[in-house]
Amino acid sequence: MFYYNVTCKIEPSIKNQWLDWMQTVHIPEVLATNCFIDAKMMLLIDPVLEEEGPTYAIQYTYKTAKDFETYLANFAPALKQKTLVKFGDSFLAFRSHLQILHQF
Repeated sequence: MFYYNVTCKIEPSIKNQWLDWMQTVHIPEVLATNCFIDAKMMLLIDPVLEEEGPTYAIQYTYKTAKDFETYLANFAPALKQKTLVKFGDSFLAFRSHLQILHQF
């Protein structure tokens, strides 16, 4: 199994709007691509720099490299652009890809 992790630092002024949009629009749209099995949204709780805004991590699970390549080629650009249009520079995101090597 693999994980696509998107970590986002959100300006406090857009926190509630961003959370609602992610949960009701963006994450469902990503899952509707059928490139991912599921998604988890997490809040970074330590260290907390609340004055800078909260940090969230969204982890999407996928089975094969081909699934992720399909997402990148066919869906990611439009979904990223939609997010940028909606929130501009009120958030900072970085992405990482992880593979499970061992599960204990």
